[in-house]
Amino acid sequence: MKVLIVGAGSVGSSSARELMAHGHSVTIIDEKPEAIGRSDLTGAQWIIGDSCELSVFRRAKPETCDVIVAATGDDKSNLVVSLLARSEFGVPRTVARVNNPKNEWLFDESWGVDVAVSTPRLMTSLVEEAVEVGDVVRLLQLQAGGAMLVEYTVPADHPIIGHTVDNVQWPEETTLTAILRDGQPITPSGDESIEGEDELFFITTAEGEADIKALFS
Repeated sequence: MKVLIVGAGSVGSSSARELMAHGHSVTIIDEKPEAIGRSDLTGAQWIIGDSCELSVFRRAKPETCDVIVAATGDDKSNLVVSLLARSEFGVPRTVARVNNPKNEWLFDESWGVDVAVSTPRLMTSLVEEAVEVGDVVRLLQLQAGGAMLVEYTVPADHPIIGHTVDNVQWPEETTLTAILRDGQPITPSGDESIEGEDELFFITTAEGEADIKALFS
């Protein structure tokens, strides 16, 4: 897979390093020439310049990329990059970093964003997940189609315990995608019984999220 990452800060560099370790081809755009040495990403292709300038962005050949990651520390830049990638170059998938949670509402398909990653919100969600057993926690908003990833940790005394996946009437527009049990991921087959302290992961919509909360209340 060919990935273009805009922004070689801690987020962009870490993402590039992981992607290259998995065998993907990575190109990085950053304004600062010193980013090349600082990041120690010798396997990446580098372009130095302002990614919001069309001439600079074009040099990265975004039309050949499978995914573009807008990972700068500036929300305006990440939105412009996502919009350029989708509207001007037809990039199939865009992932954008949200720095200020107050701007999260902007990161949707109208700005060309498929997946918005808000580090503050994600950290908050993970904290809530760790301490609030019995609550439905939104982990990730997938802007394309309005889908989201939510998690529910089953309390030890919940009446759903012992029921198999097929015997539970899950809400519409909701798919149980995984069960995490004792730190091990389990594919939720129909005859899998739900146990106390299972972490259930769902792909759902806003309406489905409300229905999941009602189901487990």
